[in-house]
Formats: sequence, structure tokens, C-alpha cells
Amino acid sequence: MIESFWFPVRLSLVVAMIATIGTFVLAVFLSYQFNKKAFPGKTVVETLFVLPLVLPPSVLGFLLLIVFGMNSPIGRGIENVFGQSIMFTQFAAVLAAAVVAFPLMYQSAKAGFSSIDLDIEAAARVDGASEWMVFTKINIPLAWRSLMTGVILSFTRALGEFGATLMFAGNIPGKTQTISTAIYVALESGDTELAWKYVFISIALSFLFLIVINRVNRN
Repeated sequence: MIESFWFPVRLSLVVAMIATIGTFVLAVFLSYQFNKKAFPGKTVVETLFVLPLVLPPSVLGFLLLIVFGMNSPIGRGIENVFGQSIMFTQFAAVLAAAVVAFPLMYQSAKAGFSSIDLDIEAAARVDGASEWMVFTKINIPLAWRSLMTGVILSFTRALGEFGATLMFAGNIPGKTQTISTAIYVALESGDTELAWKYVFISIALSFLFLIVINRVNRN
């Protein structure tokens, strides 16, 4: 009983962590590149990046089903390679969480890189620094507060993801059930005491991470 109670909590933390790592790498790379370059359609592409932030979770879940479902070329390709579909798996939960968390990480990283004085980068290049050194030794350290804020916001958003996860990963106890879906099932079954326990854990975790954001921004 104890094991089954804590499984959604552990899975939610693991899913949020993996999704955050993935979105961090992708968002930092894209935001850095887009901050340096201008090209036709850039505004449209960036709008697509942040679109999951405003779309209903049910729409995101539906799109994930269409893109990675059994009837799509991507879905069939994945099944041919790995022998099974990613739908209703823990990887599906990670993918759903990453999709909804990505806009927060991208916007934070973009704000951080945009705030850096270009003269500092130019001076480093004059002194012989490579683009990789400029990125790792100047841009990352100077934008670290924005990046940390993005990481925490992305993590908490991924931790609380519900709609897209329910549609794409399902709610399989002991396999894909997260805190959010566990709360939903508990309420549906009339077990408000169990729902309150998960609600309290979710609030406590989110509160803790938001405190970290405040401390980062204050220092």
C-alpha cells in the first residue's frame, strides 16, 4: 500500500527531472542561436515554440496522439525500431511534460541571453575566444539567473502536467500514474482523503521550488 502510494510521487519527480533536462538543452541551444540570428519567419517559429503555453492540454494531448500514434509514420517507425509504441508508457509522460515545459525554459533562456551586452562578447572574440568559449565562459555565467529560473519553472510545470499526460501516457497504476492523474482518480472514486494527500505533496513541492526562484532572483 505504501509502495503504491509513493509511486506517483516518484514517477512525477523522475518525469519532471528528465523532461527538464531535455528542455534545458534544447531551449538553451535554440534560444542562443535565435538570439544571434535574424531570418525570414523567425517570429513565426518562435511563436510555435511558445504555443504550448497557451494551448489547452487536451489539444496538446491530441496532437501528441496524432504525431506519435500508431497511424502516423513516426509512430510506426518507433514501433518498428523498439518493438512497441511509446503511447501509454513512461516515456510518453516525459514527452508530454517536456512539451508543456519547453516554452517556459525557452522564454527564460531567451531573456537571459538578450540581456547580455554584445560588447562583452565582442571583446572576448577580439582576445581570441572561440564561439564555444564565448558561450560557455560568458553567456552561460551572465545568464545563469534566467536559466535557473527557467529550470525551476519548467520543472514545476512538468511536475504538475495533467491533461496531455492523461491522454498520451494514460493513467496506469504502477506504470504511468503521476501525482496529477492520481488526484483525478482519487476524486473520481470518492477518496478525498487520498486526493488531499497528493494535493498537499504537490503544493509543498511547488512551494519549495518557487522559494528557490525567489532566492535566486534576490541574490
